[in-house]
Amino acid sequence: MRVSEIFTTIQGEGILSGVPSLFLRVSGCNLRCTWCDTPYTSWQPEGEEADLDSLVRRVESEPGYRHVVITGGEPMLFAETVELTRQLRALGRHITIETAGTVWQPVECDLMSLSPKLANSTPWDREGGRYAVGHERLRYRPDVLRRLMADYDYQVKFVVAQPGDLEEIRKIVTEIDANPERILLMPEGVSADRLQERTEWLVEICKQNGYRFCPRLHVLIYGNRRGV
Repeated sequence: MRVSEIFTTIQGEGILSGVPSLFLRVSGCNLRCTWCDTPYTSWQPEGEEADLDSLVRRVESEPGYRHVVITGGEPMLFAETVELTRQLRALGRHITIETAGTVWQPVECDLMSLSPKLANSTPWDREGGRYAVGHERLRYRPDVLRRLMADYDYQVKFVVAQPGDLEEIRKIVTEIDANPERILLMPEGVSADRLQERTEWLVEICKQNGYRFCPRLHVLIYGNRRGV
């Protein structure tokens, strides 16, 4: 398994925001979001190959962090993720998996953090659009999302770039039959100014539709940098 970084911080997104967590970020993704904030795991994947024993030892070396977040990239692409989660479960860790919800595997997981990609993610304007068709075909898999929601406790996060995204969000929520209280809307952006500008109207959308607003605490606290 190729791993780009492992670090300790607080969870910056979702219903566990603020919880001290160890992040294990794998490298490799089946999507190419135009606004991806971790291009070193997708557009230009970086990282070293790591065996499961070394990863488990790294988690064991941080006994104060009960919460482990497996993220990427797309961790559900890799068969090793299944065994890794089993070993982390044996250590008594709380496991969150951050995934776009395009692949199902029988992992151990306490919180399946689903982030279906909206049309605003398709990279028509990057690298001549050579990834756009494949991304558009793969970005939304309602059958996979429904299965993950049935098998695990879940949250569904949407990255929102403009108010017009709400129509697509409503359609997806209805199609996958998600609990509105488990829907989180998160402003797109990697700077505090951009997040604040979008927060002002996004909070109103959440209030009107019964969704949760999801800030990006790590960006607001540390800025747009790795390892936080």
